[in-house]
Amino acid sequence: MASPFSVAETVERLKRAIEARGMTLFAVVDHGAGARSAGLTMNDTQVLAFGNPRGGTPAMTARPLLAIELPLKALVWDDGHGQVRVAYQDAAELGRRYQVPAELMTPLSGVGDLVRTALEG
Repeated sequence: MASPFSVAETVERLKRAIEARGMTLFAVVDHGAGARSAGLTMNDTQVLAFGNPRGGTPAMTARPLLAIELPLKALVWDDGHGQVRVAYQDAAELGRRYQVPAELMTPLSGVGDLVRTALEG
């Protein structure tokens, strides 16, 4: 998805949307800052790891390998062409990949709506 905001503002909006939904923000990984600290160049790129243990735990209990994908993540980056973009993990795709029953993935399925809400101007 394209964001009309800077990377920093998009990340802040996502943080607020995560909090508003009662989810936990587990981490923000700033890959751009990491690159700069190593003397390298990288466009501004950040990953947010978030979720709700009540939603994710039953799915991970059913299919322990799913834990490598959770918590859910959203990637925010400057594409180098004047556009900020947001990508996220699709719960339905994760469910198919790890053969998790759909009803266990339902609590993880609202990431697209969360991102859209965060990007509304």
